Amino acid sequence: MTDTMAETTDETAIQMGEIQNSLGFLLRVAQIQTFERFFESLGSYGLKPGEFTVLWVIGLNPGMRQGTIARHLSIKPAHMTKLVGRLIKQGFVAREQHTEDRRAVRISLTEQGRDFVAENKGAFLMQNAHERNQLSPEEMETLIGLLQKLTGRDTHAS
Repeated sequence: MTDTMAETTDETAIQMGEIQNSLGFLLRVAQIQTFERFFESLGSYGLKPGEFTVLWVIGLNPGMRQGTIARHLSIKPAHMTKLVGRLIKQGFVAREQHTEDRRAVRISLTEQGRDFVAENKGAFLMQNAHERNQLSPEEMETLIGLLQKLTGRDTHAS
């Protein structure tokens, strides 16, 4: 190291500039932190956060078309097909093709899938506890409302 180079450590503050106020950057940091907590509590099952979300939604909507669930969760059809294939291999999901329209694939949780979601519901929902502890109830309500509006999922819009 030359005399003109400053020694740095991981604790050294770095300049972030305008990016520190970027919605995309802040959402990505929040996502990473949320995923880290997910993997700490549910990572041993080999599932990703999105996969548990898909299991959750399938459980609430048994027999729904795979494409419909994919659209509502903003998952590309090809990715959803692969994801559902993995969940089938794990024994969590069953796929049923419509007898007249083989493109209409309907999915449901298997008994193993229903049991898995029921057994891990608490751990999955506890992911929200950390975020809820960081913000007041009013702040959390405002944040969720703004994110719903931003993503077009505002349930209160008329």
